[in-house]
Amino acid sequence: MFSVFIAFVDRGNLSIAAPLLKDELHLSASQLGLLLSSFFWTNSLCLLPVGSLIDRFDATWILAIGFFLWSIATTVTGFVHGFAALMALRLLLGIAEAVAYPAYANIFANHFPEHHRGIANAFIGAGQGCGLAFATFAGGLLLGRFGWRVLFISLGLISLPWLIFWFVWRPREKPVTSAKTRRPLAEILEVLKQGSAWGTCVGLFSANYFGYLLLTWLPYYLVHGRHFSLVLTAQVGGMAFVVKAASVIVSGRLSDFWISAGATPTLVRKTFLCIGSTLAGTLLLFAGLAPDNACVILLFAASASLGLTTPHHFAASQTLAGEQMAGTWTGLQGFVGNLAGVVAPAVTGLIVDLTGQFLWAFIVTAVMGWIGAASWLLLVGPVRQVAWTQLRTRESSS
Repeated sequence: MFSVFIAFVDRGNLSIAAPLLKDELHLSASQLGLLLSSFFWTNSLCLLPVGSLIDRFDATWILAIGFFLWSIATTVTGFVHGFAALMALRLLLGIAEAVAYPAYANIFANHFPEHHRGIANAFIGAGQGCGLAFATFAGGLLLGRFGWRVLFISLGLISLPWLIFWFVWRPREKPVTSAKTRRPLAEILEVLKQGSAWGTCVGLFSANYFGYLLLTWLPYYLVHGRHFSLVLTAQVGGMAFVVKAASVIVSGRLSDFWISAGATPTLVRKTFLCIGSTLAGTLLLFAGLAPDNACVILLFAASASLGLTTPHHFAASQTLAGEQMAGTWTGLQGFVGNLAGVVAPAVTGLIVDLTGQFLWAFIVTAVMGWIGAASWLLLVGPVRQVAWTQLRTRESSS
């Protein structure tokens, strides 16, 4: 939870620092846009190979190496004085953070039974939401008081002691299969053959579309569309992530109780995913039509609905992939899901330019939520481990 909290603070701090950084380094708007999007280039491209790597070797060590690299990249950002160096560090940050979710998936699949994976994945989702909330509140305060360089240097250095606690408390896992017997390309191709894998990808893309819309456009919408003050905008935006984080924990805990009581993972995961996805998009659409006070309440309700789905995107994939393939499956899922970080901001900006309002952008987001629900219901099969052909072949030959 703390590692993903730090990861999302580090990936979001450039957005907070952008106004000051742009002026001091004399960056153009197009250069700033490249910097803000560059994280997703390497992060998305590296997810598949990193996921396969994590399934072959010790995920706890790979997570530690990635954490060290992204903390160093954040720290060094505070010392640079040019566009090229900033771009290189953002690309490195994307590579380093690509280890996070495949590593979590591998660790949870190997060390948590089904009826504990809800709360385990919920803590990851809560860490993500709290990281974004912290970046909005505390990041803004640090920025105004000490400047953007101190923000990056302090965040990078303060996070490094996490490694000490990780090496003390990390699970000591034994790889299920030897690295020499794994065939990464064959296993990636086998995951690609699974209809359920593509269903989980579409489901995560739709949820991330909503999340990245809030992350990138909510402040602009509240200021220009609702005429909120900057202070009120920061409060509403930060609270939306806090509400989502709280909903994530509740959803994860309830799902574990439900499975412990005898419900199947298929029923539990799909119920939360389908209801949460449908509600999130629909409530956001209503928020765009409501007066100001009701709009804020509906925004919070939509964020809470999105939080209902968060633990189950990866919990379902961990069950479907099993211990041996959780990293590879999650790498594919994360690759497709992260494309929403490229698509959602661009499509929203285009719609606002064409229509002069956010209503149609909210309609598109609502439709994405409904598509996500349909994907989990119709494309994803029963939530139980896939019978992997490649793994059966190796076991027979051995």
